Amino acid sequence: MTGIDIGIEAEDREKIAEGLKRLLADSYTLYLQTHNFHWNVSGPQFRELHLMFEEHYTELAVAVDDIAERIRTLDFAAPGTYKEFSKLSSIEEVEGVPSSEEMVDLLTKGHEQVVRTSRQVLKLAQSADDESTAALVSDRMRIHEKTSWMLRATRK
Repeated sequence: MTGIDIGIEAEDREKIAEGLKRLLADSYTLYLQTHNFHWNVSGPQFRELHLMFEEHYTELAVAVDDIAERIRTLDFAAPGTYKEFSKLSSIEEVEGVPSSEEMVDLLTKGHEQVVRTSRQVLKLAQSADDESTAALVSDRMRIHEKTSWMLRATRK
């Protein structure tokens, strides 16, 4: 088997992969949190939030796969354990079952954190002319910005 030669220097690939690992950890933590809230939400907005959270965690399930596969494409191992994710993630896990309003606020903050992490990775990808990673991360940013807006709108 030959080494990887996709036009991105090894040092740049490694930096980008490390950034993508943080994005994967944030995304997976947000996925798990969203799924947890889907199961445990209650209150006057139950049906609306239950269905919304399901849409969000379903979308995130596809996203984590895409991010992990991009890391592999760059020829690095993708993290895949809770232990690794907890070390890499900027999103804190929640204990107990918060109120539905707190769930919305926590998920809003989580989506905004994923946007901030994406911005960091986007800069790395752009500086290395890695258009594939830039496109993936840019798409992720757009989705999380829109999702955080929709979540904020439920609280007004």
